[in-house]
Amino acid sequence: MSRLSRSLSLAAVSLAALVAAQGGAHAGAFAIREQSASAQGYSFAGAASGSGYLSSMFWNPAVITMMPGWWSEGHASLIVPRVEIDPTTGTAPFLLPLGASGDIGQDAIVPSSYNSYQINDMLWVGLSTTSPYGLVTDPRQDWAGQIYSRSSKIFSLNVNPVVGVKVNDWLSVAAGPSLQYFDITLKRAGAPLPGSPSVILDGDDVGFGFTAGVTITPFAGTTIGIGYRSRIDHELEGNVGSSVVGAPRLPITADLTTPDQLTIGVSKAITPALTLHAGFEWTNWSVLETPLVEGPSGATVTTLPLNYDDGYFYSLGLDYKLNNQWTLRAGLAYEQSPIDTEIRSTRLPDSDRIWASVGASYQWNDKLSFDVAYTHIFSREGDIRIVEGQQDFLPGAPFVADVDASTDILSVGLRYRWDNPAVAIPAAPIVRKY
Repeated sequence: MSRLSRSLSLAAVSLAALVAAQGGAHAGAFAIREQSASAQGYSFAGAASGSGYLSSMFWNPAVITMMPGWWSEGHASLIVPRVEIDPTTGTAPFLLPLGASGDIGQDAIVPSSYNSYQINDMLWVGLSTTSPYGLVTDPRQDWAGQIYSRSSKIFSLNVNPVVGVKVNDWLSVAAGPSLQYFDITLKRAGAPLPGSPSVILDGDDVGFGFTAGVTITPFAGTTIGIGYRSRIDHELEGNVGSSVVGAPRLPITADLTTPDQLTIGVSKAITPALTLHAGFEWTNWSVLETPLVEGPSGATVTTLPLNYDDGYFYSLGLDYKLNNQWTLRAGLAYEQSPIDTEIRSTRLPDSDRIWASVGASYQWNDKLSFDVAYTHIFSREGDIRIVEGQQDFLPGAPFVADVDASTDILSVGLRYRWDNPAVAIPAAPIVRKY
């Protein structure tokens, strides 16, 4: 099989795997950060400076110039959230008898894949297939907050070819177009009564954006990476109507913009065995605002009040190379959620979080290596106060509740070099040592 044929086959397999998957949001709001088992072991510290090997191209495409030859990576993350909403005093008396939500978090497997090929000493090409956004929340069918939400689903698929250029020994740049499919389905009860039919809104669209990045090696053993993912405008097309069989559906459209994102990473080799990593991420969630849902005549049918703040993510991590086969890693991160009590909803009761992660790599030979990582996310206590003046409030139906949430994530990855390396590839994350 030719190199081109094998590359196309890999891309097709990756695409099929992603289409089959549903994502569970576990970055701020409905974003999915779990795109790399290796970077997850550091709580994504240094993700933009190469701590995730080739998978770091999700945050910064310029890292492909750190990978000489022809490479492929595949990653899969099992996300196990636990989120319970317990209504309290302040909730409308006619809602309280319907009870708590139960666990609205739904387990999900999120796959991703990456490929890169070095054409010559200066030029690389690459392709990633990922799911940057996803959400599955599903409370009990009958519960106290059912007029505000039943199930919520968001699915995305992003295909991102890139071209990287190694300008010289200390500077690399890369960029490429980003094609994204986005699908959303939201359900809520039509009335505060047991067994009430649901009102369902769904829509999907394909949008376009780009990624770009740079890596800088100011001196031996230090790499700085800066990556950017652009916002993507989606004009969702779908319908809204009752879940009752045979009930008419109204065609609708809605403009929704997924946010742009800036990621900065620094990796510093302290000794031949020890490397430190740091990361910062800004996500422009404030671009979402309140999408209008319009009917065929252009009249507003309803709105999707989001109005998020921007999100921020700070991380520190390290790895230690035990020997030529094993590398251990660990990391901590603090995530400032774009959602606070003023806008927190029953669909996505997000709050600030602390990430604690450990991971390891095993170098099987000079072509093949494996990664594994485990993360526990400690969510700060956040309450829901849908009262008069809050953006989701329905007249006469206040809803006040406590939220208890935490998350466990287990990720695995495989990395393979297709060509014959002249020298063995190091088991530790790539940090240039010119």
